[in-house]
Amino acid sequence: MTNPPPVKPVKRSPLPDRVFGWAALAAALLTLGLLIAILLSLIVGAWPAISKYGLGFLTNSVWDPVKNEYGGLVMIYGTLATSFIALLIAVPVSFGIALFLTELSPAWLKRPLGTAIELLAAVPSIVYGMWGLLVFGPILATYVQLPLQSMFGDVPYLGALFSGPPVGIGILSAGIILAIMIIPFIASVMRDVFEVTPVLLKESAYGLGATTWEVVYKVVLPYTKAGVMGGIMLGLGRALGETMAVTFVIGNFNQLDSLSLFQAANSITSALANEFAEAADGLHQASLIYLGLVLFFITFVVLSLSKLLLSQLQKNEGVKT
Repeated sequence: MTNPPPVKPVKRSPLPDRVFGWAALAAALLTLGLLIAILLSLIVGAWPAISKYGLGFLTNSVWDPVKNEYGGLVMIYGTLATSFIALLIAVPVSFGIALFLTELSPAWLKRPLGTAIELLAAVPSIVYGMWGLLVFGPILATYVQLPLQSMFGDVPYLGALFSGPPVGIGILSAGIILAIMIIPFIASVMRDVFEVTPVLLKESAYGLGATTWEVVYKVVLPYTKAGVMGGIMLGLGRALGETMAVTFVIGNFNQLDSLSLFQAANSITSALANEFAEAADGLHQASLIYLGLVLFFITFVVLSLSKLLLSQLQKNEGVKT
């Protein structure tokens, strides 16, 4: 019996792998270069305002194009307050939706309900803004703002949050509209990461007598915390950068008379949308670009804090047994 001839190894050229590596590196460097270019262009455009106001721009609440005096405190406060309200409402609602779809929903309801929630993300933001101004605003004023004022109007400190005319527009209205807009994003991400949890882990917990909440809290959430945090940050990024919906319902008022949630205010994106097209070259335009730079910095800080939080959570894994 003769032995088969030895198989000669196929020589492969290293060139395709090198080309692929170079292409991947070029894509990464291009992304980093675009980020740096955007940052530099914002700094150059905002330099007249930076050189005149410095960091005092962040604490000055005066925005008066007639007197050519500008400060970004009102817009920064409006952006942060509406985004905080949106997250405060959207995160628990999105968590409940994701929990229901993955653990409690009957099989016949999962797909149509999940599709309906995802379709909310496809609604244009201007539609949310028009609906918020014409439909949701009057409902909020009649059935939410008036009862809140009657209940807490005389309570020290707490009553200040609900002071002002209940007209259905302002920080609270914008925050609720933003919450409705970001719920589909957060809920979809949470649902997807909940579904990747190994079934064996959940069944083992159920077999040991754990309740549904205990399975979610002690098994699903620790396994998927990175994805959950990513979904929340995705929703926060959408809330910070939303323009048209906020422009319709926040009131576009450039003064900060009180910290009331009913007060009309302004946000960075709304100010840019309303004023940039008509801003004259000079300090007005530079101040608007300075606001864009501040929004860029806020987004960067939020993402950095989320990365630090995730790294801290991963570092603490296995500490408690």
